[in-house]
Amino acid sequence: MAVNIGIDVSKAFLDWSEGPKGPIERVSNQRRSIAALVRKLRRLEILRIIVESTGGYERDLVQQLARAGLPVVVVNPRRVRSFGESIGWLAKTDGIDARLLALFGEKVEPEIRPILQGRERLLADLIARRRQLMKLLVSEKNRLGTASDVLRSTFPPIVRAIEKQIEKLDVRIDSMIGENEDQAELRQLVQTTPGVGPGVSRTLLIDLPELGHLGRREITSLVGLAPFARDSGTFRGYRRVRGGRASVRTALYLAAMTATRFNPTMKVVYDRMIADGKAPKLALVAIARKLLVALNAIARDREAWQP
Repeated sequence: MAVNIGIDVSKAFLDWSEGPKGPIERVSNQRRSIAALVRKLRRLEILRIIVESTGGYERDLVQQLARAGLPVVVVNPRRVRSFGESIGWLAKTDGIDARLLALFGEKVEPEIRPILQGRERLLADLIARRRQLMKLLVSEKNRLGTASDVLRSTFPPIVRAIEKQIEKLDVRIDSMIGENEDQAELRQLVQTTPGVGPGVSRTLLIDLPELGHLGRREITSLVGLAPFARDSGTFRGYRRVRGGRASVRTALYLAAMTATRFNPTMKVVYDRMIADGKAPKLALVAIARKLLVALNAIARDREAWQP
């Protein structure tokens, strides 16, 4: 009988359970131990292997599982913890967490998505590093604005060094995209959309490979731009967006800010929403959602932006 496997990941160990009631086994979080675990798992009949995102400690495990063709799913720890609390599963140890992950896979049945490997994994890592450096750059510039005269001279060298590293990353990322005919064509097409520049197009191509392959509802839900209802009885709450691909959602929000100025189609929609009394942030989220739907159609049809 096929089972769901839960693997709790820490820096030093992997605790795994065959189903929510199976025995707990522990192996070290080292490459050779992971390889032995993968060989063992390949002998089982498995529906899903559920692993939490742990900030990188799960990477080697996930990559080896994916290369072995095993159905691994990386999930948000908050989803699993909320699921556990909802069923009264409040205790927390590595073994308990492994069983909870297996139960989460059994009850929730999270969708199995392809795991990035090889070139795509490298591109995603480069984009992630660029985001880290951009945050660091913004932080340093903000600190400079409030720094004392004694400290001001310490900021420019660091800022220049960060900017230089970002430039190097941009060159490498663009070069890798340019070497792939399909991605190079798609990058040019999405950049025909007013408001979508090189930075947004890089994020879309690398962090949203599903672009052009899903319907409008599925793609907006995947990114986290589908508004959730908050209604009860006669109460009608504000619709809010949450979850999804944070990096893509942030990029589209920034693109929406530019589009409300330079994209005539989106500017008309934005101005009408503001005139109707909508909050600016809510209107920008709506524009980001419209941009995503339009970009999804561009990627699907392989046609440039049409006003």
